[in-house]
Amino acid sequence: MTPPPPRLAWTVWGLGALLYLFAFYQRVAPAVMTDQLMAEFAIGGAALGNLSAFYFYAYVAMQIPTGVLADRWGPRRVLAAGAGVAAIGSLLFAFAPSFGWAGFGRLLVGASVAVAFVSTLKLASHWFPPQKYALASGMALFFGVAGGVMAGVPLRLLVENFGWRMVMGSAGMFATLLCVAIWLIVRDDPAERGHASHHQLDGKSHAHAPVLAGIVEVLTYRNIWLLMLAPIGFSGAVLTFAGLWGVPWLRQVHGLDPKAAAAVTSTLLAAWALGGPLLGNWSQQLGRRKPLYLISGAIATAGWAAVIFLPLPLWLMIPLLVVIGFASGNIIIGFAWAKESLPLRLMGTASGVVNMGPLLGGVLLQPGIGWLLDRGWSGAEANGVRLYDAATWQGGFALLFASVLLALILVPFIRETRCQQS
Repeated sequence: MTPPPPRLAWTVWGLGALLYLFAFYQRVAPAVMTDQLMAEFAIGGAALGNLSAFYFYAYVAMQIPTGVLADRWGPRRVLAAGAGVAAIGSLLFAFAPSFGWAGFGRLLVGASVAVAFVSTLKLASHWFPPQKYALASGMALFFGVAGGVMAGVPLRLLVENFGWRMVMGSAGMFATLLCVAIWLIVRDDPAERGHASHHQLDGKSHAHAPVLAGIVEVLTYRNIWLLMLAPIGFSGAVLTFAGLWGVPWLRQVHGLDPKAAAAVTSTLLAAWALGGPLLGNWSQQLGRRKPLYLISGAIATAGWAAVIFLPLPLWLMIPLLVVIGFASGNIIIGFAWAKESLPLRLMGTASGVVNMGPLLGGVLLQPGIGWLLDRGWSGAEANGVRLYDAATWQGGFALLFASVLLALILVPFIRETRCQQS
């Protein structure tokens, strides 16, 4: 049999990547709706942080099960089910009569779209040759962040013209159509379409191995732990800033209007999307993972320190955020690094564990910063929205910087794989 034609391979992979685009869209959408959500449900910073983080709570909880399911049931069924439940959660959030129902909708969305990235990586390992895995992983991040960019200025304009409920309801309809397309077109392996598979077995068959045994085996690898913890800082900071707190900070401290603030956070995400595939490809060409991961982590750490603690003018801060976003794309190096750190049969489970890191960043940082903001709140409000002064914002963002610094400290302890599969 011949390998699958590139057009078919990219189409199959692309439908999984589209669900990841939708996942990212939902992940950062609250950032441009903070005023509406705070006024609609009469909530403060801590409650808003929790409403946004309900997505992350469920997403993180689903990562290990998602990896196991992708290994045992195949990405087609997992992706289709995820898109279907995401449609239900999106519609529930869109028409929620209360804060509790809105939170439950976010919880359903987070749990369902949690399958997107890991299952798309699983498809890549079957439909693309090994040397293209880092590129496919980086392009998946690019798709995801494209969803985040769509949830910036375009979403803000739609919300202003049609209201947040109608816009989020439309997102639910998109997820319904995607569910149908995935079921009809996606297949787990090219062999199901009459083509040769690119999947490389490691010589052992573990198709019926106990689920818990696979999880335990993955967790015996030190690299997996470290590659899960480091993105809590590097990627979690990007998701927290662009996904919730960056827009209100830019508005309240730097005086930007909502669309301009959303454009700045979208620029950060776009740089992150560009950095992922480029850094992943450069590390492949270098034949080593650690040097670029460490250098990019150091750049991101220094950049956040400057943005948070220095009185930078906007003309300097915005390009610095671009640099931070690009450097934070080192998450793609981390996924390739994790894949090489253990037997290939455990890739799905390992990817799920490692993918917990960025989302744990959202779980910890979004409500954590909100809690710190509320502690420093002076009582000022405008149209039901809490206003925080510059010092309070700096105190809240200090938590973000601390997480990035800790991530940088962990990197030297990760074992180099030299881009070779274990």
